[in-house]
Amino acid sequence: MTGAPTIAFSTLGCRLNQVDTRQLQARLEDRGFRTVPFGTRADVIVVNTCTVTARAELSDRQAIRRARRNSPDSRVVVTGCWAQTNPADVAALGGVDLVVGNADKPRLPDLVATLLESPRAAPRVEVGDIADARIETPVLPGRVDGRSRAFVKIQDGCQHRCAFCIVPLARGASRSLPADVIEAQVRRLVKAGHPEVVLTGVDLGHWGADLTPRSTLAALLQRLVRMPGLRWLRLSSMLPAYFSDAVLDVLTTAPAIAPHFHVPLQSGSDRILRRMRRPYTIAMYRRVVERLAAIPGVGLGADTIVGFPGETDDDFAATLDLVDTLPLSYLHVFPYSARRGTEAASWSERVPAPTVAARARRLRSVAAARGLAFRRALVGRLEDVLVLQTRDRVTGDLTGLTGNFVEVTFPGSERLIRGLARVRVLAADAAGVRGRLEDAA
Repeated sequence: MTGAPTIAFSTLGCRLNQVDTRQLQARLEDRGFRTVPFGTRADVIVVNTCTVTARAELSDRQAIRRARRNSPDSRVVVTGCWAQTNPADVAALGGVDLVVGNADKPRLPDLVATLLESPRAAPRVEVGDIADARIETPVLPGRVDGRSRAFVKIQDGCQHRCAFCIVPLARGASRSLPADVIEAQVRRLVKAGHPEVVLTGVDLGHWGADLTPRSTLAALLQRLVRMPGLRWLRLSSMLPAYFSDAVLDVLTTAPAIAPHFHVPLQSGSDRILRRMRRPYTIAMYRRVVERLAAIPGVGLGADTIVGFPGETDDDFAATLDLVDTLPLSYLHVFPYSARRGTEAASWSERVPAPTVAARARRLRSVAAARGLAFRRALVGRLEDVLVLQTRDRVTGDLTGLTGNFVEVTFPGSERLIRGLARVRVLAADAAGVRGRLEDAA
């Protein structure tokens, strides 16, 4: 091999996986690797997998096959959640050279270097006990990528054991990054030109509970919202149980907090929530949403699972009724997917597949109508937007993201990308939201 070895990445699943991939990229580039786009020839291809649903695992398999097909001489490394929970299945796929679980991601640069120095052999499996995993101190890359929004992983793992969820087996127990490390990372990202920073985690609201001395998400937010140059601090998905009065006080009063929150719902039936082992009730959920809804122009998102084992017509009707009364701006609808190793996977009260599909279609129809109504309410308003790094594929116009998490397309020059702009919303329909540039920051 001559010159710097090349490496490509394919990332499946959640934002957390994307953050992990960028950390792996930074560490490997520090070791002398040169990153090339996925789909081109590379010495090493890393596929960072997801396992939250059966569809996710199908996408994992497709990405691994594509890696081998597009670059047959590459060494293929598979990591992430599917690698952690089902390493034997991953290793059995043709063309996989190395399987690295989430617990061993910090060792991946050393493992990749060794792989390149070794002759091709049977797949090597490096998957340790996720209970021993630690959260890594982030490596800040030597260059800032072209993304408008920056993501900071402040927490990993989960303390809950929901009956349907494989994530604790894939990610381990809840563990937090120290506040000083988070603040330093956010400060550098803002200085590097990122007006928006998104805090991510598996069980975000549990941040700080494992630190010594113990801390809270409210205390962390109070530190970060005062940072000069930060336009928006956005939270990723967070369970309603974590919206304490102290957290809500920050979210509803600090100008730097983006007016957008994703509060997982999963079901509008308390009976199903108990079967799911969810740590909240519908009454608690309503209280949180009503408090957040008082924020002017706020965008509120949720996700639901339809067809959970034992879900009756009455349970589903309760979900429809609740969604109809909540001020949601969008809703993600997922058919239940049994995950091996979870409690619900062994239950016999399965909802017939045609019923699950019909319920999903009906709830998605309701969600589409609610989302369209929210977007149409923006018409005529002047909105601050963060101009994203990619243009609209149909029109070629710029795309801006509002504080309440709505994408608006509008004509504009390349110099606006990654900056803030003020846009007048002109129209909204099922195809999207369109606007006109009024001012650029």
